[in-house]
Amino acid sequence: MEKPIIIGIAGGTGSGKTTLVNKLRDVLGNEVVTLTHDYYYKANSDLDIEKRKLLNYDHPKAFDTDILIDDLSKLKNGLSIKRPVYSFVKHTREKETVTVEPKKVIILEGILLFENKDLRDLLDIKVYVDTDADVRIIRRILRDVKERGRSLDSVISQYLNTVKIMHEEFVEPSKKHADIIIPEGGYNEVACSMLIDKIRALLNE
Repeated sequence: MEKPIIIGIAGGTGSGKTTLVNKLRDVLGNEVVTLTHDYYYKANSDLDIEKRKLLNYDHPKAFDTDILIDDLSKLKNGLSIKRPVYSFVKHTREKETVTVEPKKVIILEGILLFENKDLRDLLDIKVYVDTDADVRIIRRILRDVKERGRSLDSVISQYLNTVKIMHEEFVEPSKKHADIIIPEGGYNEVACSMLIDKIRALLNE
């Protein structure tokens, strides 16, 4: 198969990245495979769960990005990968893996994709989702409480102690590397349509 198109979608927590990914996947269908940087959180299996809960998960060092870069390179060269499975309840990596086959379009999502130059260099289209902080924190609270089994107090404490600080230090500055900036992400119908048109044009070249 020809080299796939790799699209990186970055932006702050709760910005609408996943909504954008889902819209692209719905439109492009079987031509797409999706990955998220969150799959590649370090296992930290040497620490007990209480210590793992206290780690800073919004810092670049929280991720095994080198493994992600290696996996993305394999997919780009037509090879399948076995990507990790991460538990947000146990704060560690599961023993099982998931086999991912290469497709025409690979969509990668995560808050810190553009922070790492080697990772950026693998991306054909870099999209930054830009959303107001008050909207992002509300979405983060809803997601972590409903989907990740977190308490309200723990989510708010984590946001104030690490998430907000890391966003200002690493995530927001990485916006300068984006090819496209989309306010509100998947909720921006006009921008979504333009991005889809661009991807289809590349597929037809």
